[in-house]
Amino acid sequence: MTTKAKAKNYRLKRDDALAEGVAPASVRPKLSAVAEAAAPPSPPQPSAEDTPTQSQTAHIGEVSTPQDVASETDIATIRREGLTGRQLRLARRTAQKHGLAPTSDFDAVRLLRAKGIDPFQRSNMLELVPGSGEAAPKTQPVQLPQTIVRSRPPSLPEIPLQIPEDRAGEILQIQQDIARRRRRKMLLLLARLSIFVFLPTLIAGWYFAVIATPMYATKSEFVIQQADSSAAASGIGGLFQGTGLAVQQDSTTVQSYLQSRDAMMRLDQDMGFKAHFSQDRIDPIQRLEHDASNEDAYKIYSKKVQVGFDPTEGILKMEVVAADPQTSQGFSEALIGYAEELVDNLTRRLREDQMAGAQESYLSAEQKVRDAQQDVLALQEELGVLDPVSETGALMQQITTFEVQLYEKKLQLEQLQANARPNQARVRGVQGDIARLEALIDDLRGSMTANNTGEASLARVSGQLRIAEAELTTRQLLLQQAATQLELARIEANRQVRYMAMGVKPVAPDEPTYPRAFENTLLAFAIFAGIFLMVSLTASVLREQISA
Repeated sequence: MTTKAKAKNYRLKRDDALAEGVAPASVRPKLSAVAEAAAPPSPPQPSAEDTPTQSQTAHIGEVSTPQDVASETDIATIRREGLTGRQLRLARRTAQKHGLAPTSDFDAVRLLRAKGIDPFQRSNMLELVPGSGEAAPKTQPVQLPQTIVRSRPPSLPEIPLQIPEDRAGEILQIQQDIARRRRRKMLLLLARLSIFVFLPTLIAGWYFAVIATPMYATKSEFVIQQADSSAAASGIGGLFQGTGLAVQQDSTTVQSYLQSRDAMMRLDQDMGFKAHFSQDRIDPIQRLEHDASNEDAYKIYSKKVQVGFDPTEGILKMEVVAADPQTSQGFSEALIGYAEELVDNLTRRLREDQMAGAQESYLSAEQKVRDAQQDVLALQEELGVLDPVSETGALMQQITTFEVQLYEKKLQLEQLQANARPNQARVRGVQGDIARLEALIDDLRGSMTANNTGEASLARVSGQLRIAEAELTTRQLLLQQAATQLELARIEANRQVRYMAMGVKPVAPDEPTYPRAFENTLLAFAIFAGIFLMVSLTASVLREQISA
């Protein structure tokens, strides 16, 4: 490659000396310096035999012809095209294929374009691939750049020399342009950040620090517990035992109720919730209009009353915010009272249903026992028998005694008749006693069974009384079971009772809790920055998709 000389433009006047091909002495040194700088590297010095004659030697100090200047200008233009090394190598190969002898890769591009050949056309590139298309002609041997001594015409050019521009200056200009664009983009970015992030954050910080009304928060903690009954832990009572899930459900129910519109409306009726937040001393953002609807009031209520539930410990944490500490404490105590009332009513219906069934069963069994007792008493009064078992035993004892006497009389009669001449009077007397004893025994036995007089026998009376007494015994057993069930139901109802235990009582604060100016300002900055970042990324992606 030829190194371009860095020199200022100049023009030489034509005179007689130059017409003869000789430069003046004042111009000759400068021309020789320019020629030496613009000349290609000289080949090795030839030997004495190869030394050219004086007519063939280069004329020192001669100026390039317009053709040489044009070629140098073309090469400088090609250099500014920014061709890659691969393209330059393809151009040299294409030039060699067409029989050209370029002195450099850029000269190869110039020569091809001078012949009307595009070195980067696809068809020309395919011709360089071995085996594609027709057989390529024999290529000439590679000709390396040679130093060619050309004869210079005696005339000087009439146009000024054009030295290629300074590359360092171009690079510096490009760097300055890039730095200028970067500064402009940074300024635009800073302007956008100032408008969409810093300015809103500054406004938010000014509001929290100066305009916002101080608010007081009253915190309280309470837990819903279940009555523990050790009596129901064993036996049948163990079937009625509950689990901790019921308490957790009750806690969730209380949390939902305290954050509901019902609790807000009740608090407004009892404590004047709307009137408190409609005061003129509250800033416009937190203030509630005087004729605000329940929905607007509920929006303020949901922000000022926060109830959290910790499922691991079962603790309900409540925070109530108001414009003054006494009102905040009053709101908190009122909501706790509502929660206690709700907890009491949660299991009231269940306890009432359990007790109602057990009491109804017990009362029915008790009434049936009374009816059975009345039946036994009526039979005893009707038949005139106090205790059929006792009377039957007494009759059987009398019959046994009379039968013993009868057996004795019969033995005595047999003893009298065993004599050869028995005493007839005594025999008749013994026979009369035997007859009377037998009649008495028959009467006693007849009184125990049915008789022809129409009166109930002792056996019938005893059977009816036994049936009535058995019914009475059964009803008494059922009454005992009903009493046991009633007691178990009472124990279970007592165990189902829920009550609320206060862990942290509501105490009015002596300093404002809100607003937290520094924390809220940082939060506002994070929110605005995040929104700006998302919008910027979305716009960049859309711009890239549209331009693609």
